[in-house]
Amino acid sequence: MRRITISVDEPLAQEFDDLIARHGYGNRSEAFRDLLRNRIEGDRKLTWSARFCVASVSYIYDHAERALASRLTNLQHEHHDLTVSAMHVHLDHGTCLETVILRGKYKDVSAYADRLVAESGVRHGNIHIVPVAMETPHRHDHKHLHFVPKT
Repeated sequence: MRRITISVDEPLAQEFDDLIARHGYGNRSEAFRDLLRNRIEGDRKLTWSARFCVASVSYIYDHAERALASRLTNLQHEHHDLTVSAMHVHLDHGTCLETVILRGKYKDVSAYADRLVAESGVRHGNIHIVPVAMETPHRHDHKHLHFVPKT
């Protein structure tokens, strides 16, 4: 591991220590590493430099919304190469929550995730995309995409 020394003014140092305490970090180094990773990941997302990613997409919708459940399922089938898994939960009599796990090329996953939460009738949606450092995806067959980690 490489050591980096930084200097910050006292108010910023105190805010950082408060953040560390709120989030339960064991020390400043752990917190700083997470901040760096988040910033680097954010930049990779903005510049589209991430080639591959995994994502979770969660959305809430009204089960009675005309043909919405069918449209969402059809989207998953249309993107079977990106959809790893889907979970459907009944929150109450008419409200459903779905979480879909995706993986694939960053641009493809991002576009598909945006389309899911933008579907007419989806009330709330959240997309969490994590770029992954992988070489090329490896296909065992034409249905499922598997990643081969860098060595």
